[in-house]
Amino acid sequence: MAWGGERSGIGCRTQQCIRHAPPGYAGGMAARASSPEKRPGFFSQLRTLYTFTQQTYRGLPWMLVGVVLAGAALGVGIGFLIPPVAVWSIILWGVTGLLFGVLMGLTLTTRLSTRAMYKRIDGVPGATGHVISTSLGRSWQANENPVGVNPKTQEAVYRVIGRGGVVIIGEGSRGRLTRLVNDERQKVQRVASGVPLTVIYVGHGDDDVPISQLATRIKKLPKKIDRATMAAVIKRVDSVSQSLTSLPIPKGIDPTKVRAPRPR
Repeated sequence: MAWGGERSGIGCRTQQCIRHAPPGYAGGMAARASSPEKRPGFFSQLRTLYTFTQQTYRGLPWMLVGVVLAGAALGVGIGFLIPPVAVWSIILWGVTGLLFGVLMGLTLTTRLSTRAMYKRIDGVPGATGHVISTSLGRSWQANENPVGVNPKTQEAVYRVIGRGGVVIIGEGSRGRLTRLVNDERQKVQRVASGVPLTVIYVGHGDDDVPISQLATRIKKLPKKIDRATMAAVIKRVDSVSQSLTSLPIPKGIDPTKVRAPRPR
């Protein structure tokens, strides 16, 4: 019996096994053999975050140095104040303060990067969709895509549903958004009567909400419906939106004027 070749008529060589294997078997082996895609490490992400923030806040390096030195000085001061005063105690508290300063520096960089992000996307079409889809959490259901758009002026209307009811958000000029907002308001009231409805306009005018405060403003709305009602409202509104956007007949075709093909 030869183990290197075919074994009593039922064995097969590696090449023959792969050739007669089910579809996807060889692809699976190749996928397992290939190395997985490497994701950026912690220090790479930290460097990217620092570079992005420094482009907006030029004094970020000096801020970080000041925070780290302040933390180290605070630790050394605590080492001198807590008895018994010893060299090892001062060094230990100094290292602790230094680590605390590094942590505060990371926190400062994170908060400044968030502010820098809001400054860059302020006034950019689609910024509202990015904010509501990433910053509201699980208590709210939102989509990055708008529910209504004016293709000429790029004004858009977004919809958010949560424990605070339904929130319609207008992005752009308030005057040109009136029709889009009213259409969305009527659609929501038709299927979710009695549910609280709030309209918010993103901008810098009177009664407008800046993009940096949009998520906070929505989260502060009082909770007036339970989760079961929230799920029912989401289902009803989505069903209405799908029924309006899905057209079984292409545009431009009138079924009453379509003629049957002539027999050949």
